[in-house]
This record gives sequence, C-alpha cells and structure tokens, in this order.
Amino acid sequence: MTGHQPAHPIHFVGSIPLADADSVFRALAASVGARARRWPDGETGNRTNWIRWQKATFDAAPGLVLKSETGALTAIKDAVDRPVYLIRDGVDPADIAIGSMGYAAEAAKSYAVFAALKQGGVIPAAVRFQVSIPSAVALTAGFFDMPERAAVEPAIEAALAREVETITATIPHDQVAIQWDVCLEVVGADGGVPLHYDNILPASVDRVARHLGYVPPGVEAGIHLCYGDPGHRHIVEPADLGTCVAFANGIEAARPRSVDFIHMPVPRDRADDAYFAPLDGLDLPDETELYLGLVHFTDGVEGARARLAAAAAHAAGFGIATECGFGRRDPDTVPALLGLHADIAG
Repeated sequence: MTGHQPAHPIHFVGSIPLADADSVFRALAASVGARARRWPDGETGNRTNWIRWQKATFDAAPGLVLKSETGALTAIKDAVDRPVYLIRDGVDPADIAIGSMGYAAEAAKSYAVFAALKQGGVIPAAVRFQVSIPSAVALTAGFFDMPERAAVEPAIEAALAREVETITATIPHDQVAIQWDVCLEVVGADGGVPLHYDNILPASVDRVARHLGYVPPGVEAGIHLCYGDPGHRHIVEPADLGTCVAFANGIEAARPRSVDFIHMPVPRDRADDAYFAPLDGLDLPDETELYLGLVHFTDGVEGARARLAAAAAHAAGFGIATECGFGRRDPDTVPALLGLHADIAG
C-alpha cells in the first residue's frame, strides 16, 4: 500500500448522528478517509441511542410482556425511560422466540450505500464496512429485571447469532467487520451494576468468546470495551485500565478465532501514568489492533496529545478513538470532531 500512513489509525465505535448512512460515509470520506480502516454507518435514525431501539424486538416477542415503560437500571445516572419486560405467565423460557432484531436488515441497507460509494471512488478500497452489535448481556440487563435475565439470555444470544449469520451471508466477508459492544460486563466487573451471574469477569469473558465464535473466518471481529455514556458520564469511573486489560487478555486466551481490534476508553481527566500503567501487562498478538478512546471534543488536540504521551509510555502502535459513540452528541459538532480525529492521527 502506498501513500502516507497515519501515526495513529482511527476507529469509530458506531454512532455518528448525521441524517443517514450516505451522509456519514461522505463525512468520513471528507475528513479521515483511509486513516479509519473500518467505517460504521453511524447507527442513524432510531438506532442513535444504542440499544433503545430494540424495544420493538421485545414488543414483538410472543413469550414476553411489557412490565413498565419507565424502568431504571441500578446505578444508571441518566433519566432515559427504560421499558422493562417479563416472561409471560405460563411460558417456558426454553420456548421464548426472539425474531429479527433489525441489525442485519439495517446492515444490508447501509452496505448497499457503502458499496456504491466505494465503487464510485468515494470510499477508499481498503476500508471495511463495520457493524456494531451489543452483547446479549447488554440486552438482558438493559430490558429485564434480575429474575428474568438468566432465563432470557440464551434466546437473546441465539437471536444475535442469527443476525450475524445473516449479515455475513449478505455482505462479502472481505468487506465487513463485526464489533461486539461490551459495556455492562465491564461496568459490572468494577461493581457498577449487578449482573445475573457470579465471577463476573471470567464469566463475561466466556460469553464474549462465544460471541466472537459467531463471526466466520474472513470477516473481521473486534471488541469495544466501555464504561457507558449516559448523560456523557460513565456508569462507574474506572480506576485505571486494569479491568479492560484483564478483559482483553482473557478474551485473547479464550477466543475461538482471531480478534482484529480491541477498543478501550480513556476518561478526559486521565493523562496520568497510573491510568495507563496496566497496559504493561497487555498480552495481545501483533495482528490485534489496539485503539484507545482518548479523543475528547471538549479539550481538543492539546488534551488528546497529553493522553497520547501518557499512553505511549506503556503501549506502542495503538490507534485513537473517542470513548464511545457520538450518538448523544449535537450533530452540529460532528464535522469538527471528525476533523479533530484527523489532526490527532497525524
């Protein structure tokens, strides 16, 4: 491959609140180009607030019933109304059927736009189309009370596996990447939310490894580790990158296939050595790209470079990103934020 390569490649977690996929792809083309190796469609429209749009999936499941439109997750700091579901009386959890969740359908529509723009030379040839999908734990903890979670998790995980199967049957394997969003598992490991199983970190790693196994060879697979972004605040503040490194190392040891990229968050106020020191123990193969979410709109290039310098004492060859998606951001700030990525990448 010829041409100047960025000092730090760019990763986008998923949501970019522009009008539609075409607008997102054209904005990425105009700002970062091939410096980002994978482009999401921006999760636009009703998908902009991560998993909230999955309410329609659970409304349509005959074995489930809506308990409340205004439930709240323990320790979540925002005021978003969260519908909570129960297993319908008399329904065997083994018989719960989760239908189409929409991830494959949305991916097919956006990939058609992506492919046309690539053919037209707007999208660089080497860029892959990225589909970001939440883990089954995110959906069980996000829509069900504790007594229901263990019972519904297998049905949700099976439905997610079918979505990936459909996506990878529809889109050429060398054109697509699947990212699993791993948030509540990370938050739970740090005591931020209760989950429905014990030994949270190793049990979560086993679950993530299963999710990776649903992605066939030839399709890239990656992990977004997250502390949440409700109200632009973490659900729980990380002491350092220790939990993320433990997840990454555990996933690497348990993985049934290669992991092409892993993303970890970096809070705005953490340019200190202590936050990044756990990266000394990160044990990833050379082919797994590490992205650090150290780009923050509110302190620009100067703040990012301070965090870059601190991270560079403990890791080499990493890429850059924001901590989470852009979905809850004012769309008017998106062009400047994309430009900030380009400036920092070098």
